[in-house]
Amino acid sequence: MTAQIIDGNALSRQVRADVATRAASLTARGITPGLAVILVGENPASQVYVRNKVKACADAGLHSVLERYDADLSEAALLDRIAALNADPAIHGILVQLPLPRHIDDHKVIEAISPAKDVDGFHIASAGALMVGEVGFKACTPYGCMKMLESIGMANLRGKHAVVIGRSNIVGKPMAMMLLAANATVTVCHSGTADLGVFTRQADIVVAAVGKRNVLTADMVKPGAVVIDVGMNRNDEGKLCGDVDYAGVSTVAGWITPVPGGVGPMTITMLLVNTLEAAERLLPA
Repeated sequence: MTAQIIDGNALSRQVRADVATRAASLTARGITPGLAVILVGENPASQVYVRNKVKACADAGLHSVLERYDADLSEAALLDRIAALNADPAIHGILVQLPLPRHIDDHKVIEAISPAKDVDGFHIASAGALMVGEVGFKACTPYGCMKMLESIGMANLRGKHAVVIGRSNIVGKPMAMMLLAANATVTVCHSGTADLGVFTRQADIVVAAVGKRNVLTADMVKPGAVVIDVGMNRNDEGKLCGDVDYAGVSTVAGWITPVPGGVGPMTITMLLVNTLEAAERLLPA
């Protein structure tokens, strides 16, 4: 068996084309979706992520504002800036790029963002809305994963068993909640779970999101399973790779996401979707 590839680049282009069409329609009605991105410090990876997000906005017809601050920016000053953006009618989404410098409390910053502009989906109100099935913003990476499952005909997961490897608030927990909302049976593990393969070999869907190379190998996968690789690592040659032993697992799985070109493009795409939806909610009913 050779797994079919879930092409994140191709799916991303489809979704972004729809975003561009909807954004143009909004702009014609006097509302240009606007995203404010805040970067504190000089983290190289964060700079790349932010640059890609700003470019994606421009390509889709969204207005974006990038605000860069030195690493010594005070927490109080950052909170004041977020308050101003909360009140700015031209800004529909606010994203503070993580990680932040150690002297700034990530949680306090995230909770300072208005839930109506929390397009990263990290606010406690967004998590609560997801839990009870109310309208809110979904965290972008798990949202992108769900879109990838939908693209292969797995929108409703009733009767399916999903295993999420990774318990972080950014991916693991919201991923589990979204899978539950799609009617899957969900098991959450982490890289230190004893006999991890006992769980993954039962799974119809495995989502690997721990940031550890080869956490999932071929002998740990049920034949025909869907494997979604959220990891971002470097191999011994310095090339980008995921959490999954791609060469081995792709001989067993039915579907698999590559790294790069899998979940990554969809994460940015769902940020655009969330920003667009934040603007669309301003339209009269």
